[in-house]
Amino acid sequence: MHIVNGDVKEGWCLALGDAILACLTERPMTGYELAKTFDSSIGFFWKADHQQIYRELSRLRDRGHIQGREVVQSGKPNKLIYTLTPEGRAALRHWAARPSSPSSIKDDLLVRLYALDSIDIAPLRADLMARLEYHRDRLSRYERILKKRFQQDTASPADTGKLLLLRMGLRYERAAAEWCEEALDTLAVGANSTHVTSIDGPREING
Repeated sequence: MHIVNGDVKEGWCLALGDAILACLTERPMTGYELAKTFDSSIGFFWKADHQQIYRELSRLRDRGHIQGREVVQSGKPNKLIYTLTPEGRAALRHWAARPSSPSSIKDDLLVRLYALDSIDIAPLRADLMARLEYHRDRLSRYERILKKRFQQDTASPADTGKLLLLRMGLRYERAAAEWCEEALDTLAVGANSTHVTSIDGPREING
């Protein structure tokens, strides 16, 4: 929670609730299915762990934005399937009608670059290599999703937003990976070399 103009506002909880409501517009889901959805799709741009999701589901039920239907299962615990209520759909539309806030960058790696002349380069380069692999992995995951779900790079009206998000993710991860390659190349020192294969082809980075 945070305080704005003397009023206490819900911080990440409100935003996480909106993300859950958005997920439930696709189909009714159990808490487990919602958590998996965050792991594999919406979590790429809005992070939440499973415990946070389950806590927020309870809050959404208390507000009347979702309802849970118990499904009896044989040989295993019963499960709750969550659906949007009319009040939940109205809350989602109200939230979506408000102006969005551009995200701000808060990255300790970039702060280290600001003080580049006062820190050791070797650990910074190792950090950049790890970042490069991270962004390459995410780029590869986005490409697999695109190939599997949008084979012709087209979408139905219901999935157009998801395709646009995927295209943005692809561009961001590619740009981030290319920047890591550029940074490693710029920080190259000495006669040793580390071979880094660029996402656009082979390149050698000295360091």
